[in-house]
Amino acid sequence: MDLAATEARARLTRSAAFASIAMALFLLALKAWATWRTGSTAMLGSLADTGLDLVASCATLWGVWFAAQPADAEHRFGHGKAEALAAIFQVMLIVVSATAILFRAVSRLASGADTSAANDGIVVSLIAIAATFVLLWWQRRVIRGTGSVAIKADNVHYQSDLLLNLAVIAALVLDQYLGFAQADPLFGIAIAAWLMWGAWRAASEAIDQLLDREWPEEKRQRFVEIAAKHPELSNLHDLRTRTSGAHDFVQFHVDLPGGMTVGEAHEVIERVEEDLCHHFPDMELLIHIDPEGHVDEPDNPLVEEDEFAKLDKEA
Repeated sequence: MDLAATEARARLTRSAAFASIAMALFLLALKAWATWRTGSTAMLGSLADTGLDLVASCATLWGVWFAAQPADAEHRFGHGKAEALAAIFQVMLIVVSATAILFRAVSRLASGADTSAANDGIVVSLIAIAATFVLLWWQRRVIRGTGSVAIKADNVHYQSDLLLNLAVIAALVLDQYLGFAQADPLFGIAIAAWLMWGAWRAASEAIDQLLDREWPEEKRQRFVEIAAKHPELSNLHDLRTRTSGAHDFVQFHVDLPGGMTVGEAHEVIERVEEDLCHHFPDMELLIHIDPEGHVDEPDNPLVEEDEFAKLDKEA
């Protein structure tokens, strides 16, 4: 990835992180007042989630800033996994928030405490919904442009906020206008369950990056199909792929005729690299040349399986 593209991506991700922090501060003040006015467990759950959103958004800002730093002597592959670490931190906060809300809701269900000032809580929730829609719109634009896992995790936070605020409105209406006194704590329990599910979803991609999970099969196949268009290459094997932040990393072995000179082989590989990097612009590529017929690990199919042959079978 060239420097200009890296800087542009960094600006986008930072803008989304700053927007999240500003939104969290605004909603925190609004919901604190509404919780004091209503005494609602559902509103308290929404307030707690927003408080943790603020901490998580600060972690996101750190993650996207650190991930944008160029490779250095101690981190030769760059700092892209900082985004995954920030996402995991957010997931931990979501779990803490959900556990606290669940405990509060169960206690409230047992004690039968009342809520009040439904109108204030409903108005605050409607304002929060409108403001959150604006933030989600901007975050989605940034995600499409950058693929940031930290911003994706933050986006999950605020998607859940929409449901949290809708749940608060429903709980207050059912409790105070329709006389269903258990509605508020039951919605609190439902909110806690939704947050746990959101935490699971947000964790998946971050864990994949931290554990260097291979690319999805469709993306790997497209990569091999492009490489296969170069007739000089044969027996592409030991293909390894991973993603770190905005960067992809790929390495593979390929056979070239044993009679080729070093210069000729270098020219072939340069053309292949240029073509592959054109189609996968955020990629760092390492190609190892083997003479035709060479076998590295005969009993290891992960190393020796010919990706070109797999294409032929699927065709």
